[in-house]
Parts: sequence; C-alpha cells; structure tokens
Amino acid sequence: MPVSTSNGEGLPIIDALFTATSATCVTGLVVVDTGTYFTVFGQVVIMALIQIGGLGFMTMSTLIALVLRKRISLRERLILQEALNQGSMEGIVRLIRKVLVYSLTIELVAALLFAIRWSFDYPVGVAVYKGLFHAVSMFNNAGFDLSGEFRSLMPYADDVLINVVAMALIILGGIGFIVMSDVMDYKTKRKLSLHSKVVLSMTSFLIVLGAIVIFLFEYTNPRTLGSLNGTGKVLAAFFQSVTPRTAGANTVDIAGLRQATQFFIIILMFIGASPGSTGGGIKTTTFTTLIGAMVAMIRGKEDIVLFHHRLAKDRIYKAITLTLFAIFLVIVVAMVLSTTEDHQFLMILFEVTSAFGTVGLSMGLTPDLTVFGKIMIMLTMFAGRLGPITLAYALQPKPEKELYRHPEGKIIIG
Repeated sequence: MPVSTSNGEGLPIIDALFTATSATCVTGLVVVDTGTYFTVFGQVVIMALIQIGGLGFMTMSTLIALVLRKRISLRERLILQEALNQGSMEGIVRLIRKVLVYSLTIELVAALLFAIRWSFDYPVGVAVYKGLFHAVSMFNNAGFDLSGEFRSLMPYADDVLINVVAMALIILGGIGFIVMSDVMDYKTKRKLSLHSKVVLSMTSFLIVLGAIVIFLFEYTNPRTLGSLNGTGKVLAAFFQSVTPRTAGANTVDIAGLRQATQFFIIILMFIGASPGSTGGGIKTTTFTTLIGAMVAMIRGKEDIVLFHHRLAKDRIYKAITLTLFAIFLVIVVAMVLSTTEDHQFLMILFEVTSAFGTVGLSMGLTPDLTVFGKIMIMLTMFAGRLGPITLAYALQPKPEKELYRHPEGKIIIG
C-alpha cells in the first residue's frame, strides 16, 4: 500500500510478499531497508507480524479465545501441545498464559531500557518508538531494525547497554518459553527438567565457544573487530555469537568477516535456537542428541544418557530424521540458487542457511536476488519456521477420522 512506504508508491508485490514472509517467519532478511523505506504505518505492520509470528499463531488464537472467554477445545490443546513441544496436555493453557505474560513483560522492560538510552540521541517520542520496535524484534529473534542503510546495530558496536539488552532479549527468546517457565518455577520445584538442562547448557556452550572463535578469527580484521577497542572487541564477539541463535541483528559487517568466521556462523545458524522458542534451526536439543549419539558410539555404549536420563530411541530417530531433512533442504536450495544467482557459493549458502534457521543475518545477497531467488528464499523461510518434522507430517496421508487419547484414557474421534 502507498501509505506503507516513504515514497508513497507502495512496494512491488514480490517484495511486499517477501517482507511479510520474513516478518511472520521472524527471519529478518529484507529486500529494502526497513528504517528508511517504510513509513511508521508500514513499520507498525511489520512489528505486528513479528509479534504474531514469534509467539505463534496458536498462542495468539488462544489469547483471543481467553479474552473472549471461549473454551479451548481438545483438538486445539493437542495442537498447542505439539507447537510448544510438550509431553502432555496437562496445564497447556496455563503455560500459554505464562508465555504471554513473560513475553509482554520482557518486551516492555527492554523497550524502556532502549528508550532511555536512545533518548540521548533522539526526541523522546522517537526513542520510545525505536525502543518498542527493537524490543519486539530482538525478543522474537526477527532481526528487523530501524537504523537505516542496512546497518542493523553496527552504530552501537561498543555500546554496553544496547549490546547487553539486545543479547538478553535474543537469548531469552531463543531458549524457549518452556525453559523460562521452568526457571521461574525453580524456587518452588527446586529442580529443572531434562529439557531445560539440555537447552541451558548447550546454549551457554555454543555462545561461549562462538565468542572465543569469533574473537580469535576476527581480532586483527580491520573490517570487523580490528577497528574496535578492547571492550568493543569482546562485546562484538559475544554479540555475533549470540545472534546466530536466529536473531539476525549484527554489530559488525557480516560481509567483512573472514570466510572461516562466516562458515562457522553458518554452522551456528543451522543449529539455531531451542524448541518452543521464537527461533528456528534444527534446535539445540537435536544437536545435543546427535553429539550424545556420537559420544555413545565412540564409547561403545548402546544408550544415550544426558544428565542421568536415558533418551528414548524415538527421540534419537527424530533428531536424525530432522537433521538429514534440514541438510537436504539447505543443500538443494543452495544448489538451485547457485545456478540462478550470480554470486559466490559461500554467500548463497550463508543466505540459505540464514533463511532456513529464520536468522536474518545476511552478507548482502538478499536485495540483489532475482524474482525466482526471492521465491526460493521465501519458501525456505517458511519451511524453516514450520520445521522439517512439521513439513514431514504435513506430507503424510491423513486418515478419514483422527483418534485422540484423552489424558483420562478415553479415545475421542475427531
């Protein structure tokens, strides 16, 4: 619509569809600059799509039903159970309420902190608006920004407050609502679930490892960390390690990174965030299961044991299936785009992995994509947001009638 763009001419339909897909899939890949090309109206529409896409359609539908005091059906509870990666339907609606409360509280607190910082650079109204937009974008791991000129958060590479708040939002959005709920209830339960232990430990490990690798590889690179002071180097290394959790924001020029660093970030983006979160990728739990299988094989053990818990065989098969499906998808799309787009393969692979992981980091390829290339990236973002397993289930033939087992043991035909 003309009202959405600053030039008053609207956006070409393919670019509008790409932007809507990127926002709804909370990816952050953009064909036009969000901060300068769109009006406030257009940016608010993007922010709304990010919020809906980040929390999930079923979560938003449940919110509307709760507001209207409608009953949540068994079928809807089953879908919510699958969407939030829960083992049972017990307390699923209560969990949804927690998701909404946690999300809005975190976003509002972060928006206030951002607004306070930006009030030194902009009028109060602009600072509040920028703070709210970036809080929603970062928490939902979307990567959209209003800095202008595709700069993301590069002007604030050595700003401690902006970096810390943004990283906190990315991590909280990336670990998942189930883990947040588990941590909040720790005082009363005095224990964490296996899922939470795996997510927290693997997320911490990947962030620290990523920061060390990026710091070492980029320390002398004048296009990235080399031009920053000591504090800026550390902040930038950690930020670029956190953002592949599927956030898409960056404080240094991604295209300026050394190829080894770019490939390492591709691996981090492929792993992605955690189940039940706002992020994509194969998920940290899947990666942990694969590492556990490798260690068990090396040690000659038949079972995978994590935190004194033996993993069921079906979880291992699911992890292997998901990973192979994801690898196949990324490879096929990258090969196809290598024949249609006149760019280096590493740049294409980076963009495809970013789309699949719903990350949003870019080496600058997206604005130069052909129409076919944009369609392929859109489909990859969509597939990445749904998840390979969801796609596999969708392709399976459905029976005429579906049987659901009620928690009390009754069989319900739906």
